[in-house]
Amino acid sequence: MIDVFTPDPDASSLNYVYFVSVLMGSDLQNILKIQRLTDEQIQLLIYQVLRGLKYIHSAGIIHRDLKPSNIAVNERCEVKILDFGLARAQDAEMTGYVATRWYRAPEIMLNWMHYTQTVDIWSVGCILAELVSGRPLFPGDDHIDQLTKIMSVVGTPQEDFWSKIQSEEARNYIKNQSPIVRQDFGALFPMASPYAVELLEMMLILDPDERISVSSALRHDYLREYSVPNDEPVATITVKNSIVTIDSAEENAESLNDWRELIWNEIRLFQTSARRLSFVSCTDTEEESMKI
Repeated sequence: MIDVFTPDPDASSLNYVYFVSVLMGSDLQNILKIQRLTDEQIQLLIYQVLRGLKYIHSAGIIHRDLKPSNIAVNERCEVKILDFGLARAQDAEMTGYVATRWYRAPEIMLNWMHYTQTVDIWSVGCILAELVSGRPLFPGDDHIDQLTKIMSVVGTPQEDFWSKIQSEEARNYIKNQSPIVRQDFGALFPMASPYAVELLEMMLILDPDERISVSSALRHDYLREYSVPNDEPVATITVKNSIVTIDSAEENAESLNDWRELIWNEIRLFQTSARRLSFVSCTDTEEESMKI
């Protein structure tokens, strides 16, 4: 975020807040409508998505709504992950109604209450599959159809998976499915490179405990060309930290005016911090110019 501001003169009249972000120009959903990407472009895009996801996960956050329309892209093929409206702390109790269905991890639809960050890896796998094939992999019409389409590709689970499903209804649904063998991903994605197929196989696994982690995915051979391990930042604080937990002012806010005051103060705090950073940056630039 570059800036945040309001045209309103004071906290009591606060009604509008504007957020200023970097202009990206497009997103993956719109790009996929008009062109097929090269394998090199796909590698670069997926690497950047995983790099961003590594930072998000290091803060103890699960995005929960990764999809092509939430991946902004500019003309230099640079990526930004958008829309954290459904993001939650990793240890929080979860709800099943998250993420656009086509990119939703199966454990979410099976009503797991405490799923992990690998739900985001599943979504990245769905995005990668769409990039290499040119079409959505699991375009389910509804909740049940989505699970059916998923199992038709990745196969039905083994018995040890059943015990991980808390919902008895969901568990019985899985048990009653006719056995399906996992498809050959090489045949399913004939246009994809062998390394892309291998990464897809590691991401699109029904059991989240067996899915590849974001750190391991970043080291995969498919992304080797763009991998820069020393330039993959992680968060310095997590949502478990007292710095980012809800403070007493937020807990005690009861009225609309209370929240207006809190938001007003946050805007002013951001603007003060932004000015300080801008001043430091300008000072550093001037010092470097003097050295030259």
